[in-house]
Amino acid sequence: MTQYAPQGFKMLPTVVKNLLIINVITFLATVVLERYGYVNITSMCALNAIPTGRFRIWQLFTYMFMHANIEHIFFNMFALWMFGYVLENFWGSRRFLFYYLVCGIGAGLCNLLVPGWGITVGASGAVYGILLAFGMTFPNERIYLYFLMPIKAKWFVIGYAAIELMEGLFRADGVAHFAHLGGMLFGLLLILYWRKHPFSRF
Repeated sequence: MTQYAPQGFKMLPTVVKNLLIINVITFLATVVLERYGYVNITSMCALNAIPTGRFRIWQLFTYMFMHANIEHIFFNMFALWMFGYVLENFWGSRRFLFYYLVCGIGAGLCNLLVPGWGITVGASGAVYGILLAFGMTFPNERIYLYFLMPIKAKWFVIGYAAIELMEGLFRADGVAHFAHLGGMLFGLLLILYWRKHPFSRF
């Protein structure tokens, strides 16, 4: 099993830093421009369900940088930094960015298949993909649940996936649980491909 030593790692590598900046700027721009009625960024950039007639192909990319409120963006960005900086240092920036985008777009595609869903925003699908990658790459690293209870990363990831599946099947709470699972699914497929083809262009 792979272990890591964070002493030699950058705490804010290039891709993670730029993703944090882009997400925060987009959130602030959305709040300001929509509050004063200049432009409805959400209608253009959020992921709209196909039956609404407002779906556009670019939304599979832009929705990842939209967030509903401060709590939404804070927890997504915190998780992106917490797990993402380790993976970017370990994989390299190019591979990490490709993985992040694949998970985010894959999450959006999966959520388009959910009946009755309206608008989707947030980096959660890509972040859940990062969480899965951390658990697969560093399965025995300990994560402190609620900053108190240590749990191995592999069990943390499995537990989160199970919770998302149960919530998606049995609870209508306005959260895109199947987008989260979709990000993990596409992340899993990509990691398995890389393990089978270790000498890919990355």
